[in-house]
Amino acid sequence: MVTNSELHERRLVAVPRGWGSTHPVYVERAYNAEMWDVEGSRYIDFAAGIAVLNTGHLHPRVKQAVAEQLERLSHSCFMVTPYLAAVELAERINALVPGNTPHKTLLLNSGAEAVENAVKIARYHTGRPGVIAFSGGFHGRTLMALALTGKVAPYKQGFGPFPADVYHAPYPYEYRGVSVADAVAGVRRLFEEDIEPTRVAAIVAEPVLGEGGFVPAPPGLFEELRVLCDEHGILLVVDEIQTGFGRTGRMFALEHSGVEADLVTMAKSIAGGFPLAAVTGRAEVMDAPHHGGIGGTFGGSPISCAAALAVLDVIEEERLVERAAEIGIRLEKRLDGLVDRVPSIGDVRGLGAMVGIELVRDRERRTPAPEAATAVLAAALRRGLVLLKCGVYGNVIRILVPLTASDDLVEEGLDLLEAALGDTM
Repeated sequence: MVTNSELHERRLVAVPRGWGSTHPVYVERAYNAEMWDVEGSRYIDFAAGIAVLNTGHLHPRVKQAVAEQLERLSHSCFMVTPYLAAVELAERINALVPGNTPHKTLLLNSGAEAVENAVKIARYHTGRPGVIAFSGGFHGRTLMALALTGKVAPYKQGFGPFPADVYHAPYPYEYRGVSVADAVAGVRRLFEEDIEPTRVAAIVAEPVLGEGGFVPAPPGLFEELRVLCDEHGILLVVDEIQTGFGRTGRMFALEHSGVEADLVTMAKSIAGGFPLAAVTGRAEVMDAPHHGGIGGTFGGSPISCAAALAVLDVIEEERLVERAAEIGIRLEKRLDGLVDRVPSIGDVRGLGAMVGIELVRDRERRTPAPEAATAVLAAALRRGLVLLKCGVYGNVIRILVPLTASDDLVEEGLDLLEAALGDTM
């Protein structure tokens, strides 16, 4: 039997150090919300492949759909000879994305590619170059996506220069004293000091900061951004890559605000672990680029489209949107109960089943404690729980349990998290 340490030694020789991993265990198999490494150790998965597995590892419906598709077609390139699965998936996504105007959908490979194409489409439609994003935001690792990303380490350091005409405003972060009014004032200040609004193609924002610390947008942010965009002919681009497909207790997190975006980017949980992404937007905006101006060789793979159609069926039939809300209530109730006993917990926050725990050295000054978050992750892994951290300061523990996990498994994972906090605090 190969061991984790043996595989790690092989990895150090074969794989560049920049392609890092959070945990030194090598997974051999997984099912729903559990994983087993090459040594047979079991782990509860509270990371879900970074929000990719809302329907869990290897959902039977997804496996079946992929197996059936493999009997028919694996690839022909949609730009050469298209196929039903991609058209059907686009139709279903168009119907699900919030808004009353007709939608169209472009299928792609990854979240970063979706963001890049959203910027291309916005620039083409408006004839403007500028893009505004927010501090703490994460939009991918390609160069334009990195330009939009508002977190330097580890994503941006050493990789510049980045594309021009990208500007950042503060994201509302109530725990750290940044309000919706501050964010809107920051955008207006950009109009006064850096770029006139008539040169701005798009404002790009996450409904919940992902890598930035699991910070939900306070009520009013997207309403204010919609007004700003309408005032100046700017497109509102909402990044639902981590928040989409039921994670926040709505199919898309933007639904919590009641606002309609011009373009929505999505990926991660769209296809149950198979690579797929999309940009969906108002039909007139999506139709702006010329024939052949957008696309890609593997975008809308038949295999991934089949998986995504099955994912949409599972979300509907198993009521996973409602399940996310139920899990979120369970998580926050249990974590709120730890605040009085664990002095390093500064804030517990979330939207649906997207919950973060911000760790601090002292509650009065709210000094970030990234070393505590790292220690909790290591202690949790030793006990059999896989977690991730995030935040501009690296001090937020994030919980992304698959929405298909049972109540008993969620509680078992929370027991392990509580014990890990006890080990390190």
